[in-house]
Amino acid sequence: MSQFLWLIPGSPMLGALIIALLGGYLKQRHFSILASCAAAVAFLTVLLAWLMGAATSQPLQQTLYTWIGVGNWMPTIGFTLDRLALVMVSVVSSIGLLIHIYSITFMAGDSDQRRYYFFLNLFLAGMLLLILADNLLLLYLGWELVGLCSFALIGFWYRDPLRASAGRKAFITTRIGDLSLALGIFLLFNEFNELSVSVLLANATVQWETGSQMTILAALLILGGAIGKSAQLPLQIWLPDAMAGPSPVSALIHAATMVAAGVYLIARTYPLFELAPQVQWSVAAIGTLTIVYGASAALAQNDIKRVLAYSTISQVGYMFLALGCGANALALLHLTTHAFFKALLFLTAGTMIHTNDNEHNIHNLGKRGNHSSLIRWCFLIGAASLAGFPIITAGFYSKEAILTATWSAPTGPLLWAFAAFGSLLTAVYIFRVYFFVFQGSRSGTPMPPIPGPMTWSLSILALASLVVGFIEFPEGWPGLHLWSDWLKDELGSASHPTLATAYSLQFIACVLPLIGIGVALVLVRREKLGFELPLAAFLRTGWNFDALYQIILIRPYFTLARFFKNVEALLIEGALQKMTRSGMTVATACRDGLEYGVLNKSITGLLAGLRLGHMRLSATQNGLLSRYALMISAGAVFLLGYWLW
Repeated sequence: MSQFLWLIPGSPMLGALIIALLGGYLKQRHFSILASCAAAVAFLTVLLAWLMGAATSQPLQQTLYTWIGVGNWMPTIGFTLDRLALVMVSVVSSIGLLIHIYSITFMAGDSDQRRYYFFLNLFLAGMLLLILADNLLLLYLGWELVGLCSFALIGFWYRDPLRASAGRKAFITTRIGDLSLALGIFLLFNEFNELSVSVLLANATVQWETGSQMTILAALLILGGAIGKSAQLPLQIWLPDAMAGPSPVSALIHAATMVAAGVYLIARTYPLFELAPQVQWSVAAIGTLTIVYGASAALAQNDIKRVLAYSTISQVGYMFLALGCGANALALLHLTTHAFFKALLFLTAGTMIHTNDNEHNIHNLGKRGNHSSLIRWCFLIGAASLAGFPIITAGFYSKEAILTATWSAPTGPLLWAFAAFGSLLTAVYIFRVYFFVFQGSRSGTPMPPIPGPMTWSLSILALASLVVGFIEFPEGWPGLHLWSDWLKDELGSASHPTLATAYSLQFIACVLPLIGIGVALVLVRREKLGFELPLAAFLRTGWNFDALYQIILIRPYFTLARFFKNVEALLIEGALQKMTRSGMTVATACRDGLEYGVLNKSITGLLAGLRLGHMRLSATQNGLLSRYALMISAGAVFLLGYWLW
């Protein structure tokens, strides 16, 4: 099986290349078929790995070739499939395939399907490459590929300035985390002269002392990268605006790729966090605060996709909380259940938006008229699973497990209280949406029939949102514990409180969603009467984080940029005028060996040269991907020729 690992990231990568290079010979409808087939090959390869018992005893490894060789350092293009990676590629490939199938109908009327499916395939390939990479350099390549594709897909309809701005915002904000991760990789390589993940972590465990400054710094830098990609405080501001892209893109980013990358990164490098307990606790604290932030901000949103965006920020907070408490397997369980019910919610919302003239407002969607039974039931199942409705939804089992495991962590009761409050708010905001959209006016015309590809994707996701949680029953309950038993050798086991305490916490976890649904019904009735939530305007802006960053970062940056732009006028031209007004004669200039005219011409020529250089260099940064690829290829050929020489 190991010789086929390359097919998992390779098939969508090949699909993207075929679309890019041979797309001119294909018709619009061929792009969706080709891209979906490429995603299907990746999923079938993962399915084959399961059927052949991959990673049940030893991780599978495949080395394609040595990337470069510099002395004793020879990074490779190689893949490792262990149990952690198998879980991740299963989630990413299955959700990715369903979103490709859904896109066949959703994007059928778009005139630029070639670019859409190129980046969609490349996005999927980048995430799968990130997961399977056996060294940090290859992991970082997949990490950056995901960031590039998210920029292109969020701003897919770039002719709209707001959508283009949203793509730039996502790219620039996540670059802060990317820089942090890059510095962390440089630090680790400098210390161990090694980038193989397994070897590096083994060396760090042996050579570094627990709580040492170097360990803390390395863990903090890696955490910075995870915070950026997973949209946790304080780098969460890009995710709500990322709703500007097509709904299938939103589902892919929120369910299976972008936000999952940070969670996977921490789980993959977890031995470093165990060596830095302060940073490990910070992971839990950041996750807890983000839970409450995202849930409270979602309460006041009227755009259905922005509600789901803030919901994602909050739910990834639960994964960070679990990682910070040492419950790595439970973090992966919630990542899995969240992928299915959040993809279901986004695609259901996308269907409603698509068939209602691009209407996003939950009040107006409720007044538009009847929604089909499939849409109603799919959204209800997704909402119930997100809220953690007890017993019958997958989201209950993963969220309850995290809440129970949190209690036994350091400062566990405090973390639990915040997380439980976030769970209550989750039920409130998602059922507020449900009641507004599906309990509104019935005067409008019914929605048209939902096409087959959309129906298949929604139905499979709805089923998974109900049954996936049954593989891990709560502590003390009769039933399966397949998930934790299967992953405990690689990810360890979570600490649990006494059985009596666990039963009490589980009872609270069952009651909170029910209370939240009742509160949502009351809030909806009050809103229909014209009463808003307290602090609604503040919450609707996401706690005014954008305004805060405008004040402390963006405005000072542009002020500094304008200052440097005017340096020429302030310094050079002003100096020339001062020389003339102050009576600096030609004779005075001659004393220094230069006549004034020569000096003036020299400075003018210098300025002209700088302007010309600026024009020539800025022309290379024109946004044409083909030109960038040509420049990168030319640089690679030059470096290769230099090394061979």
